[in-house]
Amino acid sequence: MWYKIIVIADWFGEMAERNKLVRDFNKAAKNAFIAGISPTLLETKITLGESAFRHAFSKFLGGGFRIKALSGRPMEKSELIEVGKVVLDNEELVRKLISLGWDTLEVHDSQGFRGCK
Repeated sequence: MWYKIIVIADWFGEMAERNKLVRDFNKAAKNAFIAGISPTLLETKITLGESAFRHAFSKFLGGGFRIKALSGRPMEKSELIEVGKVVLDNEELVRKLISLGWDTLEVHDSQGFRGCK
């Protein structure tokens, strides 16, 4: 019985850490946009993810880390890929995303249904 309580406590602790990473990412992206470092405002949220990308640490639900580029215009696929590469080039962030159970990086524009996984 105590084991189940510990498992539940670990799950909520990990969910809090995942939500904190999303909040921190959004705050950093907003500050970078305001400072003129980033040409586009980025916003993240947790999505279901893609089952084809599952790994040992994947969350059953919520394996997707979606970045929405709020540019105010439809973005080209090459621009969306560039945003994804910026994230993937940050090895520490990628390791954190994997360890917290994300398996799918999604990048979408703010208009339409255009996106990359």
